[in-house]
Amino acid sequence: MKKKLNIPNVITCIAFFAILLAFPIITAFLPKESFSQTENRTLQSMPKISSKSVMDRSFMNKLETFVSDHFAGRTGWIKAKNSMEIALGKYEQNGVYVLDRRIVEKIDEPDYDSVDKSIAAVNKFAEENNMPVFFMLVPTSAEIYADEIPENAPSLNQKEFIRYVYDGLGKSVTPMDAYSVMISNREKYIYYRTDHHWTTQGAYLVYSAAGKKMGYTPYGSNMYDIEHASNSFRGTFYSKALYDKTPPDTIDIYHCNADRGDVEVLITSEFGKEPESYDSMYFREYLDVKDKYSTFLGTNQPIVTIKSNNDGGKLLIIKDSYAHCYAPFLTSHYSEITLVDLRYIQISYKQLIDPKDYDQVLFLYNVSSFASDINLRKLAYD
Repeated sequence: MKKKLNIPNVITCIAFFAILLAFPIITAFLPKESFSQTENRTLQSMPKISSKSVMDRSFMNKLETFVSDHFAGRTGWIKAKNSMEIALGKYEQNGVYVLDRRIVEKIDEPDYDSVDKSIAAVNKFAEENNMPVFFMLVPTSAEIYADEIPENAPSLNQKEFIRYVYDGLGKSVTPMDAYSVMISNREKYIYYRTDHHWTTQGAYLVYSAAGKKMGYTPYGSNMYDIEHASNSFRGTFYSKALYDKTPPDTIDIYHCNADRGDVEVLITSEFGKEPESYDSMYFREYLDVKDKYSTFLGTNQPIVTIKSNNDGGKLLIIKDSYAHCYAPFLTSHYSEITLVDLRYIQISYKQLIDPKDYDQVLFLYNVSSFASDINLRKLAYD
């Protein structure tokens, strides 16, 4: 007796194999991008084949990454996968924790030998340059909202880490307490929900608290017009988690009514060439792209100098990108501020700047970047 052909099963099988065949074909013919704005990373290009790359398997490994990076509908598949895992209770995604109201970074215990070398470099800098040196270590959102992180999930105790670093600073360095300000204002909008930076409000609150030690009188919030420049910012943590249920962030720009007028921003992106000059601290073209935080002083550069018409001395800031939305507040009290990012400098800072040209120096880092940073050692270069 002949069995009847099960038409629904046949259709299902044909559809399944058609999908398996269609996706590689679609992938092959789709335009290939070199950078993913959504994931904020460079994508694998088509690898070149050679006998060496075949023998050491680097060609196949790169080809596998290439296909994965350019697979048709890749972002949608990743979002669906991550959302399902989060719904099932897997809150860690690609180095971040997806919480109910925000995404925060997973920060592991640092290499304390490396941290000690960074501390020693700061102390050496302060001893060599007889001038007021301040050091500010800012906790990240993972510390301020640690009570929201799932129980038993690994997370660095940043309060203890800050204490460890400050205990290691010499007498020539004045520590600045940003922790107390941030923890006492945790209900305010002081960190982005989808990015690793503090917000402009968070930076303002610390700027206000730092005035007494640094010798300036901070302006009250009534002295600022606050511009909500964008409400569609999805930052670095979103790029890691690709989780759409966390609301996008707002980029706020604080305009001080007391400032005396125009500023000049000089950006040194390549040594040996004249710096490029700009007439604003806010690069508004970034409001139209994914990297909206770069609205503040642009992307990371080796040296950025801000000159204003305001009274005050000259300030040198050795920093990470937390300083970008912080420095504009300080321009009200200093006539010139120079920001140095040691990640982009491969020679001695002494060949580029002379600290004695400045009245004060401020080291400004967030805990995550300082804990993993090895570039502060460059301060010891001759």
